[in-house]
Amino acid sequence: FLSGITFVTFGLAITAVPISGVFCVENCIEYPYLDALSHFPKDYYWMFFAIVLIMTYLVFNVAVHSYASIQDKIFSRIGLAFAILSSNVLLLCYFIQFTVIPTSLAQGETEGIALITQYNPHGIFIALEELGYILMSFSFLFIAFVFSGKDLIQRFIRWIFISAFILTIISLSWIVIQFGLLRDYRFEIIVISIDWLVLMINGILTGIVFKRALKKEIRH
Repeated sequence: FLSGITFVTFGLAITAVPISGVFCVENCIEYPYLDALSHFPKDYYWMFFAIVLIMTYLVFNVAVHSYASIQDKIFSRIGLAFAILSSNVLLLCYFIQFTVIPTSLAQGETEGIALITQYNPHGIFIALEELGYILMSFSFLFIAFVFSGKDLIQRFIRWIFISAFILTIISLSWIVIQFGLLRDYRFEIIVISIDWLVLMINGILTGIVFKRALKKEIRH
C-alpha cells in the first residue's frame, strides 16, 4: 500500500506544475499570489493523497519498529521518532494549505496569504516541506540499520535508505552553496523526489522481508 499511494501521489504532484518561481514558464502567478483561487482544487488534489501517504509512512515505521530485533530496537526507535516529527510537520503543512488558503481567498481575507501559500517559492509552505522531508530522510538513515541481514534484499533496502539520506544532505549543501537563501523550489522538488522514490521501492522490498518473517514465525 505504501508503494501504491506514493506512486499515485507522485503522479498527481507532477501534474501540479509550479505556476510561480523559477520553474514557471508562462501564465505565472505573481506576488501576492491572490489569483491562486482559480487553481483550486486542481493544484491541491495531490495533497489529499499526500496526507494518506504520510500517515501510511508513519504506520510503516511502527511496523519496522515491531520487526526490529532487540539489538536493533535503538535504531528503530530513533527512526520512529524522526518519522513522528516529519509526519507532524507535513500533515500540518498540507492540511492548513487546502483548508485555510482557498477559504480565506474566497472570503477576501488576503492578509498574510502570500507568506503561507504554496505558490510562494520562499514561503512557509516550502520551508515546512523541506523540513518535513529532511526529517524523513533522517528516519531512513536509522531504520536502514534495522535491516541488518546479509541477504540481497535487506542489503538493497539498507543501501537505498542510506543513499537517500546522503543524497539529501549533498543536494541541500549544493543548493545552499549555489543559491544561498534564494533556493526557490529547487531543493523542495529534489528532496520530495528522493524520499518518494525510496518509499516506492523500499515499500515493496520491505513488504517481502516482512512477509518472509511472518511465514517464519508461523512455522515456529
